[in-house]
Amino acid sequence: MNFSDERKYNRWFIIFAGLAVIVLVLWNTTIFFNRLKDEERTKMSIWAEALLELDRANSNENLSPLILNVLNSNTSIPTLQTDEEGTIVSSHFIDPEKIDTPEKAENYLNRLKAENEPIIMHLDRFRTHKVYYGNSPVLNSLKYYPLGLVTIGFLIIGVIYFFYTTTKNSEQNKLWAGMAKETAHQIGTPLSSLIGWTEILKQEKVNDAYIVEMEKDIQRLQTITERFSKIGSAPLLEETDLVEATRQSYQYLQSRSSKLIDFNLQVPREKIIVNLNTQLFSWTIENLVKNAIDAMRGKGKITIEIRQNDKQVFVYVHDTGKGIDKNRFKIIFEPGQTTKKRGWGLGLSLAKRIVEEYHDGRIRVAKSEIGEGTTFEIMLRKSSVPA
Repeated sequence: MNFSDERKYNRWFIIFAGLAVIVLVLWNTTIFFNRLKDEERTKMSIWAEALLELDRANSNENLSPLILNVLNSNTSIPTLQTDEEGTIVSSHFIDPEKIDTPEKAENYLNRLKAENEPIIMHLDRFRTHKVYYGNSPVLNSLKYYPLGLVTIGFLIIGVIYFFYTTTKNSEQNKLWAGMAKETAHQIGTPLSSLIGWTEILKQEKVNDAYIVEMEKDIQRLQTITERFSKIGSAPLLEETDLVEATRQSYQYLQSRSSKLIDFNLQVPREKIIVNLNTQLFSWTIENLVKNAIDAMRGKGKITIEIRQNDKQVFVYVHDTGKGIDKNRFKIIFEPGQTTKKRGWGLGLSLAKRIVEEYHDGRIRVAKSEIGEGTTFEIMLRKSSVPA
């Protein structure tokens, strides 16, 4: 299991656990809401019975104090009473302005119908009225309570998820930085020895051509050592001609690659000045080109192109390889993401870190079609315009 898989499983665990808590809270809230709603209906049924007794009585003197107490107990639930034809005959606890016209009264009645089933009042064998009632202020407030809980729940999940991913990324960054520095340290010892041996071979009058080739490889190892030593620390950025830096990387890769790879360079004639660490930038181009060669299985065409606008410059690396699925455009830059049988999947991850963290730029898959190839885009900001 690679790092990305581990993060993915933990991420889904957090999401499902959070959703389970939210569902549980919503379930309990719904039960509480329904119970409260049933209790309100029971109270309104008793209130409607008391109202019926009031309608049957000849005068208030015939009413018991209990009936009056029941009628006076409802001070917050709005009600409308309708006759057999659906005409409103009375209202209780409703602002008169809300039903002062037939249209307003009809709209208000429809709202009450949507909230609760009416309570039937049998005045006698021939007359049947209905009492429509709305939800109490407490019940209306409770309707929005689950929304608040869900919002809070998702905020908590977001905070936990953000904390987890930040911590995990920090740990991984420390791991990669530590491995890079240790690699640089391990290479340094035999490299120093090789430099010493080349001096001895020069004194022994060995063929100069052999020495030149050895020195090229030693210089290459020194470059690699310096690259690794810069990972984990802020590199020095200098105003550099991006065109020339790209051309040097292109020439090196072209000379070290198979003749089955057709290289093509398309760059402007004028200089383009950016704040750049040349060694790390060449490492990025190298990683993209090697990734392209693997995608083409050692045979195809690679084009490196530079475009620009007033403030930005774009470096494109296009290959004619197998392409990348669109759902993998982002995850291919995560550590451990690789389709190779051998490899750690760090090339694109390092390229992303070099471009975005060290150079304040952007790297992305600009275009990719299965079976046709892939284009990577590097965006950097210009530092100045040369005279």
